[in-house]
Amino acid sequence: MIFTTLVCWGIFAGVLINIDPTSTNWPGFVMFYASLFLATLGTSAIFGFLFRFWLLKQQLAFRAVGEAFRQSFLFAILIIAALFLLSHHLFTWMNIAFLIAGLALLELFLISYSRSRILRGK
Repeated sequence: MIFTTLVCWGIFAGVLINIDPTSTNWPGFVMFYASLFLATLGTSAIFGFLFRFWLLKQQLAFRAVGEAFRQSFLFAILIIAALFLLSHHLFTWMNIAFLIAGLALLELFLISYSRSRILRGK
């Protein structure tokens, strides 16, 4: 996971160096947002796993990785969506509040779905 995250940060650095945002079209922006998404996802998953596994010491490693990856996926969506809104001059407190509320509801749904699966024995 660490190696892949470093590769994603390297790809993001390459995108930053080689693509001019003033003269690129949509593939350049897709590469920017996709590489930043993957790099943010990997970095926050690593930090989330380390926090859960070493500091909390309450779960098995594979469960800590699963939770860390799920929450880092939502965090990366938040970061990319905020940057996208900022680039289109739509970054307002109301849009961010709706985005955070939507992601929080999605997280609550995923938590309740996984708990109901555990209770059913699947």
